[in-house]
Amino acid sequence: MRLKPGTAWQDAYEGCVRAAPQAFHDDRVLNHWGGFWQRDGRPVPAFSPLDGTALAGPPLLDRAGAARAVAGAVDEHRRWRHVPLAERKARVADAVEAMAAHRDLLALLLVWEIGKPWKTACADVDRCLDGVRWYLAEIDRMLAGRTPLPGPVSNIASWNYPMSVLMHAMLVQALAGNAVIAKTPTDGGLACLTLATALAVSRGLPFTLVSGGGAELSPVLVAGRELGCVSFVGGRDAGARVAASLADLGRRHVLEQEGLNCWGVWEYSGWDLLGRQIRGSFDYAKQRCTAYPRFVVQRELFHEFLAAYLGAVGSLRFGHPLAVAEPGDPLPELDFGPLINSSKAKELADQVDEAVSRGAVPVYRAPVDAGLFLPGQDISAYFAPTTLLNPPRSSPLFHAEPFGPVDTIVLVDTEAELLAAMNAGNGALVATLSCDSEETFRRLAPEVRAFKVGHNRPRSRGDREELFGGLGASWRGAFVGGELLVRAVTEGPEGERLPGNFPTYTLLP
Repeated sequence: MRLKPGTAWQDAYEGCVRAAPQAFHDDRVLNHWGGFWQRDGRPVPAFSPLDGTALAGPPLLDRAGAARAVAGAVDEHRRWRHVPLAERKARVADAVEAMAAHRDLLALLLVWEIGKPWKTACADVDRCLDGVRWYLAEIDRMLAGRTPLPGPVSNIASWNYPMSVLMHAMLVQALAGNAVIAKTPTDGGLACLTLATALAVSRGLPFTLVSGGGAELSPVLVAGRELGCVSFVGGRDAGARVAASLADLGRRHVLEQEGLNCWGVWEYSGWDLLGRQIRGSFDYAKQRCTAYPRFVVQRELFHEFLAAYLGAVGSLRFGHPLAVAEPGDPLPELDFGPLINSSKAKELADQVDEAVSRGAVPVYRAPVDAGLFLPGQDISAYFAPTTLLNPPRSSPLFHAEPFGPVDTIVLVDTEAELLAAMNAGNGALVATLSCDSEETFRRLAPEVRAFKVGHNRPRSRGDREELFGGLGASWRGAFVGGELLVRAVTEGPEGERLPGNFPTYTLLP
């Protein structure tokens, strides 16, 4: 096996320098604020989860530097909010087409920086661009009677979907009349986001992009007085700290947090369909907010479920996304590549070992070296598919999202036990019930603590006409999706209340 020619990290970085020399220098990537690319911040080392290759590291700002960046965004917002909608549409459309022209480069950066297989990386870029094109066609009606926020929108997002979640939101926020601030995720996506931002800025969009630690920059990017809205995507611990910072500010906020999404199986017989769905659930190693890491199964159906499950998980392909046997071979079609870093792989391994030592039954555990790898490459960030039956309640794998290719199975005997097991995580974004009877689904679904519940099919985030949010600890603030994404970052009629999970102390316009 060898690296496919033309896909090396150096090839990707040189492509960035050619496409946006103002943002990429030979020795470092720059921050963008105040309308200029700034050679500030402290660059730190970064390494690819693929094989340990050294990457361009983020130029970390301190709190004072971030405050200057926010001040620059506030100035840009004061001008941008008065730009006519027709001009905003034209500039956003130009930015989208510029990104489309560099689609393969953006996707290759995602492969190197966050370990996505090629097909998954391309889908991330395409979903961003197609989604914004939809908003361009619909924005006139969505903005009728609405105005931009009084200050810019601040975005802090996890590393797993730099384009289809973060850049998509940034483009829609600008389209709605707001200047936009984004912090590059600490764990990956710097070059991809920087290139996309450079292409947007060159088309006149008011984007600020900075790097820095969350704890250091949070007082500025979350609690800054002149911000109009805070949008956060990440874990519950960090999200809780963000929510606490916003408690007394009465500011618009969208806080999407992790949840233990469950798949229940009750009085069901469609095993061929479920087997295909189980394999699909391992996309991107389950490093997704809408992944399903928990299956709650009726005990008397376990033998049939297990046959379908093992057939699916045994067919999974994982490994280095850019490894080929011959130079002319196409890139491999993998279900997933590495986890985001070796520390995460070790954390999962430790959790699995501890759960087994306390009584969990290892139903399936593939060897890591069964993956597709280059000779002698670093594989410390890779984790093979693993499945545990009945994890102990003391284990994080029982009550929290693993964010990796680790499934847990819980067996139940009654509908009450089914619902209790599916609700163990105090709220989730999505859930699914596989049951033959429509009447059974209608009876059980309202009792599942998830924002979306699918019948015999998985649910996804959805960006267009479908509402998206979460229940319990998986969400705080305004719901999004379709028109609500625009409403969350604009002001409407006096007294308007946005749909969402708002604590009682939150003030709404």
